[in-house]
Amino acid sequence: MNITTFNAFRSRNYRLYFAGQSVSLIGTWMQKTAVSWVIYTLTHSTFMLGLTLFASQFPSFVLSLFGGVVSDRYNRYKVLLTTQVASMVQATLLAVLILLKHYAVWEILALSVLLGIINAFDVPARQSLVYEMIEDKKDLPNALALNSSMVNLSRLIGPGIAGFVLEYWGDGFCFGLNAISFIAVIGSLMMMRLPRYVETKHPKNVFGELKEGFAYLKATPSISFVILMLGLISLLVLPFSTLIPYYAREVFKGNATTFGVIDSVIGLGAFSGAIFLASLKAGSNLKKILGFNTLVFGIGLLLFSHENTYWLALVFATIAGFGMMSQITISNTLIQTTVEPGMRGRVISFYAMAFFGLQPIGGLLVGSVSKWIGAPNTILCEGIAALLIGLLHFRYQRKEKLKQQQNVMAVNEHHLQAL
Repeated sequence: MNITTFNAFRSRNYRLYFAGQSVSLIGTWMQKTAVSWVIYTLTHSTFMLGLTLFASQFPSFVLSLFGGVVSDRYNRYKVLLTTQVASMVQATLLAVLILLKHYAVWEILALSVLLGIINAFDVPARQSLVYEMIEDKKDLPNALALNSSMVNLSRLIGPGIAGFVLEYWGDGFCFGLNAISFIAVIGSLMMMRLPRYVETKHPKNVFGELKEGFAYLKATPSISFVILMLGLISLLVLPFSTLIPYYAREVFKGNATTFGVIDSVIGLGAFSGAIFLASLKAGSNLKKILGFNTLVFGIGLLLFSHENTYWLALVFATIAGFGMMSQITISNTLIQTTVEPGMRGRVISFYAMAFFGLQPIGGLLVGSVSKWIGAPNTILCEGIAALLIGLLHFRYQRKEKLKQQQNVMAVNEHHLQAL
């Protein structure tokens, strides 16, 4: 860690956002952990774990493009404030439902769908607004890396607290704490002093702007490949987390606390990776780091998949978490630092589709496959998939480097002929 690790904190608005969002995200991870545990306790089905992930994230896949258009057309600050209030309402409804003790799986799934709809509009607005919070745009990569450290620190803390609360105070108390946590992020947003919003005219309709976003991606392969790679990781690898309750209960013969600990060490690895990225010097080769960390992700999953010794499994889960984090952070950084401002919301909505949208489909796939070949073999296959995607990334980068060298040679040859 060096003096550049926290450069983004020089911006007052970002400091407020970071503080409020940190509290809220701890609550969010508590809720995610509690939902998985409640569903598995009720059904004892790995397929239902995948279905729960599908219910919470598939709406984001369907609607995130429209969320990106909304982010580009309207005041992102007001959009974000609205989605955070809506998330608080969803969390409150879930807490009340669980506290009343008369609930069914379908009711939890229905509220998960509602959260997925909200997130479709929340993510593009939130990610795009970070750019406006930073006063010195050179600090943007650092801010995005700190964002990931925030997310993953909350993933480290949240599941651990959730496991303890689930065991000693029950699931209703866990959901209630998440609802209360939204007060922090809503309060921080209301304290911000952002530049005055200047409304711009949008001659095209919503579908016209969607088409414009597709055309922009097609014309910028450097961005579209990053999104494609993230999509493959989200579909084939990231859903490994849906099988963690199986390991906690069946492999290590544990309880909710065991589940929380495994989830927390994955967060510890991801947090360590985020701090590593935040400490990188300006100009570091992020694409190369992304490729190597994808391989680390795969190796971590391979080692974890069939490990029956609890402490060793925690070590391997931490390694997997370190590699996993780069998929999210570096992809976001590469996009945010190269995309045109007017396209920011729409391009981030493609990023959200790839990250949030394909995970639920992958969750269903992983849940189904695990019933045929078992959870350990499924995670083994996910590790192999990560290694193949990492090798694909290096192959693409070599082709791009070769193409650039050929272009430079062609330009030099043209100049020589002109002389």
